[in-house]
Amino acid sequence: MGGECTFQSSQPVNRYLQCHELVLYKYRNHAKNLLVIVIIDFRIRLPRLYSTLSALTSLDYVTTTGPSQPYGQQHLNEPLLDHREGQLFLTEAFKVILEEVLCKGTDVNEKVCEWREPEELATLLDLELREYGEQQYQLLQRVRDVAKYSVKTNHPRFFNQLFAGVDYHALTGRFLTEALNTSQYTYEVAPVFVLMEDEVLSKLRSLVGWAQGDGIFCPGGTMSNMYAMNLARYRAFPEVKLKGQWALPRLAVFTSQESHYSVMKAAAFQGIGTENVFKVNVDDRGCMMTDDLSEKIELAKSQGAVPFLVHATSGTTVQGAFDPLEPIADICDRQGLWMHVDAAWGGSVLFSKEHRHLMRGVERWESGACSGIQLLECNFDLLKRCHSADATYLFQQDKFYDMSLDTGDKSIQCGRKVDCLKLWLMWKAVGSQGLEERVDRAFAHTRYLVEKMMKREGFQLIGKPEFVNVCFWFIPPSLRGKENSPDYQDRLSKVAPVIKERMIKQGTMMVGYQPLGGRVNFFRMIVISPQLSYQDMTFFLDEIERLGNNL
Repeated sequence: MGGECTFQSSQPVNRYLQCHELVLYKYRNHAKNLLVIVIIDFRIRLPRLYSTLSALTSLDYVTTTGPSQPYGQQHLNEPLLDHREGQLFLTEAFKVILEEVLCKGTDVNEKVCEWREPEELATLLDLELREYGEQQYQLLQRVRDVAKYSVKTNHPRFFNQLFAGVDYHALTGRFLTEALNTSQYTYEVAPVFVLMEDEVLSKLRSLVGWAQGDGIFCPGGTMSNMYAMNLARYRAFPEVKLKGQWALPRLAVFTSQESHYSVMKAAAFQGIGTENVFKVNVDDRGCMMTDDLSEKIELAKSQGAVPFLVHATSGTTVQGAFDPLEPIADICDRQGLWMHVDAAWGGSVLFSKEHRHLMRGVERWESGACSGIQLLECNFDLLKRCHSADATYLFQQDKFYDMSLDTGDKSIQCGRKVDCLKLWLMWKAVGSQGLEERVDRAFAHTRYLVEKMMKREGFQLIGKPEFVNVCFWFIPPSLRGKENSPDYQDRLSKVAPVIKERMIKQGTMMVGYQPLGGRVNFFRMIVISPQLSYQDMTFFLDEIERLGNNL
């Protein structure tokens, strides 16, 4: 067929030409009045690429010469994946991530979320999985859509969860661990991260006040609490590992009424039973009452149960309360009980000289969850003895290096994601002093918000915050002065859900609400993002008023 060799002027085509050894010919088919592009590619033969070029260049027709094989049916002597095509896609996808997530997603002038109803969103995302794969430009649009319609937790006005904002060093750590795609169970497959995790754990133990001990990174506080319950049971009744529940009496766990719900999940998961979790009363701030703890322990004993674990909390999920660790430790010492402290939320105060007093007595715990990291003070091999299964295909005893570096057998998981790099890299970047500054800054913004809130009509604090959780009601003008009306509580309970719906649909910010005990729905504002400013605190108050004044 005639025609001269050409290169199209379209930039996407040029980009593909740089990555693929293609020969392009174009000619005019006058019989059908078509502009025809003939692509000859004897090396990779990817038909998806040809149709991509057709779409990007708005050509009427694209054909190929030479044999073409569908994806997945390449000759077995050739690699299935083309690295250059994949790397090009990754480069373009990173551009989308930078633009949509890390530029727009952190811009105070952009929306926190682009709300869509579920049916509409499913259609927009085109979620259906089909027989054949999509073209690269379509996949990039999928990446863009995922970013566009996801909630921007990096946004300065995302106050909804116990996490917010972005740290670019930690994010780089996450990108790197995902790219390396290893698992942290043996030194041979994760040498860097085995040593790194040990260093981070050692540093965290020193913050607690321990010279030695053990630990492991967990996917979150829930998993840490499950570890603690299992370890405490194993220490008290080591035969449980071999004989199971038949070897156990009825066991009793003690935790506060405002502890994390994972305590109940752990009791159910491990066969202890949720009815054997004794809920200890709390004071107005949400802190465990130690007199009631002692009474509940005696009550359990009178019912024939054997107490073995007290689960304290440093930074409860809703009010951010800190249980009194010193008197709880005294009770555990007298009763011979394992003391675990869930500091997955409040453990950050250990970095601050000004605020670490909230965890006074922390060095007396047997175990603790600190930001998703399980720490143990003593019994260095307890984790391994409790969880070891001696898998010989992973933990061979005749390896050429120190077998103690194979840490996987002390985990309840096999494949364990690398979590230490993001914390290590951030810590390296800002130092302990920088982490302390972040904690102190969050407390300063909390104080500022509370001061301003107390001066505004319509805002009613649940109580003075002990941490960075600010819990309050917004009383719209229609309810002010009507506290004694019989329907007041019912009407007040509807205020927060309506304001929440309005803010999400408008995309201005996001904050959580919930009932608690006898209190009807109230807002829980979390002041944690390092991106926050006083202006954001003022905006928050103004926006609550704007969204709720006509209720």
